[in-house]
Amino acid sequence: MPAPNSPSMLKKDASAETRSIASTSDNSADDDNKLLEIGYVPSFKREFSNVATISFAFSIMGLCSSIATTFNTPLTLGGPTSVTWCWILGATMCFTLGSSIAEIVSAFPTCGGLYTASAQLVPRNQRAIVGWVVGWLNILGQIVGLSSTEFGLANMIWAAVVVGRGDTYEVTAGKSVGLFAGLLVLHGILNCLATRQLARLTSGFVFINLGATFIIIIVLLATTPRSEMHSASYVFGSDGFVNNTGGWNNGIAFLFGLLSVQWTMTDYDATAHISEEVRRAAYAAPSAIFIAVIGTGIFGWILNIVLVLCSGPLENLPGPSGSAFLEIMVLRMGKPGALFIWAFVCLTAFFVCQTALQAASRTVYAFSRDKGLPDRGFFGHVSTWTRTPLRAIWLVTVVAIVPGLLDLASDIALNAIFAMTAMALDLSYIIPIFCRRWYRNHPEVKFTPGPFYMGDGIIGWIANVNCILWTLFVCIIFALPTELPVNGNTMNYAAPITGGVILLSLVWYVLGGRKHYKGPQSNRTDLDTAAPDDVLVAPADREKAEMHQVV
Repeated sequence: MPAPNSPSMLKKDASAETRSIASTSDNSADDDNKLLEIGYVPSFKREFSNVATISFAFSIMGLCSSIATTFNTPLTLGGPTSVTWCWILGATMCFTLGSSIAEIVSAFPTCGGLYTASAQLVPRNQRAIVGWVVGWLNILGQIVGLSSTEFGLANMIWAAVVVGRGDTYEVTAGKSVGLFAGLLVLHGILNCLATRQLARLTSGFVFINLGATFIIIIVLLATTPRSEMHSASYVFGSDGFVNNTGGWNNGIAFLFGLLSVQWTMTDYDATAHISEEVRRAAYAAPSAIFIAVIGTGIFGWILNIVLVLCSGPLENLPGPSGSAFLEIMVLRMGKPGALFIWAFVCLTAFFVCQTALQAASRTVYAFSRDKGLPDRGFFGHVSTWTRTPLRAIWLVTVVAIVPGLLDLASDIALNAIFAMTAMALDLSYIIPIFCRRWYRNHPEVKFTPGPFYMGDGIIGWIANVNCILWTLFVCIIFALPTELPVNGNTMNYAAPITGGVILLSLVWYVLGGRKHYKGPQSNRTDLDTAAPDDVLVAPADREKAEMHQVV
């Protein structure tokens, strides 16, 4: 056997390393060629590995932190039974939506995500208007989603301060907004890192996310005496049902539990928005979405069951901190142990905001690149220093601060803005899914499936139709006020605001947007001879594609 440092062994090591580099290079070339076929010149470095991509997908949902942020709503309105059953019901339906999104992302792995895909799935004369509506809905949902998650993180930190310093500590609106704005600026700074550094940073997110979830489950079960655990009837049956809505019937009160799971399991297409930075994007991006949806659904259900099982008297929740999740941990673990683990829950929320800002900035970049913003492509610029869209990053950061400022004026207005996160995002998802099926036989629509594909058989149809109908149903639940009677303090403004944004965007399109926006357009110079209304035309030949890739 040759010595470890012998020439033959060194030669083998060098050869293996060369093959590894060549394989990575070939994968990147294939990804870039696919992007060129869609119609875009590669602008980013592909530094996200499979692990980093899966970690990104898990992090955008922020399992334990998202549940911590929204746990109060189902627990206090519909009770423990609503918490447990609505989660698994919503997660099952979200699985069909995630799968439907994944197959479109696999076919169109661009940073525009479903926005770019939507224009390819309709006839040419409808591409601009469909792309416009989907683009603005998606951007709206992502920015207010970032804002709401960041504000939730600020409130989680202040809840820990209240627990640590005593129930008499007062958290003012100014303190909440100040911490919220500071955290957003910090995330803006972190997102200015180069793609390779972002990928390395993201790789560890999934382990902290799932690790914190498992630790909470184990410690709660270990520290709760068997005699103090609730019965199965309380967790799953009628003993755990309450109706604190002030007038809604029991069915509506129960369904308000969907607000938690739908808010947690959203922003599926965030992974698509970094697909131009992902290796083997047509495989990795949809697979990460698929895995994250299944994992979040299953582990989230287990966490909700354990929280209810160990929750103690319902009348004591949400407690002085305003967070039922944290109060349950304090009850069972004591203040020191609860606050120690809570720090990791807050860290998970911190990761959610980091990935959400990265995804939102790529969407704004893509929309600006396609002249969807009245900025003449200013925000569709990639920094030559970091190879990331710095202008779009700071635009999103600044705009995301604005909704949080509403807390200084009114809690109701702030909650209305945040309530429309899932509504706006989910509507932007089902439009391209519907268009793919509705125009499947149209001569101008040619959907070429990617590696992740459910097929045109019964499974694919059931998944697509189910997710469309479910999303429309959930949007109705989102639009209802959670308490009766309806007055200025209980009115849910989510639906009017979302509808108003759609209406204003359409008016804007008619009055001026259509003059500069023609739908997602190729930025390849060898396609300059194409008709002005053509979008994302495939390349004429491979030699030109390779030439532009080099450039």
